[in-house]
Formats: sequence, structure tokens, C-alpha cells
Amino acid sequence: MDIYAFPPIAAILDAAYGALTALSAALEPLAGTAASAAAVILVTLLIRALLIPVGISQAKAEQARARLAPKLREIQKRHKKNPERLQRETMQLYKDENTSPFAGCLPVLLQAPVVGILYTLFLRTDIAGHANDLLTHDLFGASLGTSLVRMLFAGPYSLPTLLVYLALIAIMIAVAELTRRAFRPTPVDDSPLSSPGMLRMMNALHYLTAGFAVFVPLAASLYLTVTVAWTLVQRVILRRRYPLPVQPAFK
Repeated sequence: MDIYAFPPIAAILDAAYGALTALSAALEPLAGTAASAAAVILVTLLIRALLIPVGISQAKAEQARARLAPKLREIQKRHKKNPERLQRETMQLYKDENTSPFAGCLPVLLQAPVVGILYTLFLRTDIAGHANDLLTHDLFGASLGTSLVRMLFAGPYSLPTLLVYLALIAIMIAVAELTRRAFRPTPVDDSPLSSPGMLRMMNALHYLTAGFAVFVPLAASLYLTVTVAWTLVQRVILRRRYPLPVQPAFK
């Protein structure tokens, strides 16, 4: 069974296809053959702008978690032999402070459907029963519907696709490194997050997007590149607006 033929999903894809092709047509006089890529960038910027209030709530939640960290460590020390009591006291602390340990996850959850739709729009040869014209569009000669992994292992080989992907991956890695340095967690006493292994894993997570990008169509990779760059700039601005409290130094 083709899940994309299911009427509600087909309708969503068809609407997204119509909107993106209309935007591409409007941008074609300015962007030429890169009109669809420009449309993807514009859609990304629009979505990120709409998510600014969510980003603010994320910054506030991060500030709240940092403020509650000493209290959480005290609860962990006091009830480390009683997991049920530990969980109950932890959730009560978050409730009393009017926050949640999962606060701030919303931007990632809200963007997942967008990446999924872009992935599908630039992957399928047909959308809702009609030909997918988006697959004929490119960026500097690189097809928007081709992934780097697919090109390397299934062909056909394309130098423009390789170069465009390398440029996007280089940008994502550079942004990840800047993010890692700017938002390096401060090690604190008696915290499992301060262990060398955990810190290495947290640092590696910054580069996860660049690794994921090689498996999705170029259009989705373009969306991810713009997103990580926007996220870095937004986090820098919001961190100044909502600074984290100074934590005790790790010995």
C-alpha cells in the first residue's frame, strides 16, 4: 500500500506542491533556474520567523533548567536509592517552577513535518497522481531531488551535485563548531552530564544534522542548512536576552 496515496496525505502533499511551484514561478524572473531552491530558502526563513516565539520560550526554558540544576542535584543526592521518589520530587519541582524538562523541544517537533514534506516532494516522481515537475529543477546544476548518498552509490555521478553538497555540509559543520564553542555546557560537581563520555556525546550531537543531510534530497539539505544557520544567530541573540545563571565550577 502506498501511504502517499492515502487521501489526507495526498491532499497535503498536493497543496504543498502547488504552493512551492507557485512560489518558484514567482521567483523565476529573479532566480532563474535556481527559483525552486530560492523558494525552499524563502519557505525556510518564513517558517523560522513564525517559530520565533517558540524560540523565545525555548530560551526561557533553558534558563529555567539551568536555574533549577542545583536543586535537581540535591534531589538526586537525597533520593538516589529511591527512583520512584526521585522521579516524583523532580516532576514536583518542575511543576512548582511552572516549567517542564521537555520544554524547548517544540521547535524540533514542529519542523519535522516540514522536512518530511520537502523530502517527499523532491523524492517522488508523481504527487497526487500528476507528474512532479520539481524534480526537473536544480541549484547550480545539482538536482534538488538527488541525495549525496544516492548519487555516490546509485549514480549517475554529478560533479555539480558533489560540489553543492560539499558546500552545504561545510557550512553546517562550521555552524556546528561555532554552536559547540558558543554554547559549551559548564561542567558542574556531581552531575552525570559532566562525565567526559557524556560531554563528548553532547558535542557530537552538534554535527548530527550534517550527517543526516547526506541522506536526504538536496532541497531538504538546503532547508537544514538555512535552519542551523538561523538557529545559531537566534540562540546568540536570545542567550544575551536570557543569560544562564553561573554554575559552580567543576573540580
